[in-house]
Amino acid sequence: MNQSIICPRFEKAVSLLSQRWTTLLIYQLLSGPQRFGTIQSSIAISGRVLSERLKDLEQQGVVKRDVIPETPVRIEYSLTEKGFSLEPILKEIENWSQTWVKKEELDD
Repeated sequence: MNQSIICPRFEKAVSLLSQRWTTLLIYQLLSGPQRFGTIQSSIAISGRVLSERLKDLEQQGVVKRDVIPETPVRIEYSLTEKGFSLEPILKEIENWSQTWVKKEELDD
């Protein structure tokens, strides 16, 4: 495999996933649809940044926003097929972290 030139698609994917909070947000949504406040409290992210990331992921087709017509209106976020396709990759990262990330490093 010739790796002297990085594939533009790979570069785009890494760019998307390397944005701060993005991978944690996708990982959080693997467990199913969630409301904004639930996501925010689960990963301790500011509301402004969470809103930006959700919009970015929605534009990329990774996350969908569902408006549930109740009183009051309820909004839930969930992964699309494209978003769920990242599950095996994120699970492998989780497995890798269990083996290689030391407890002492968690306090950094």
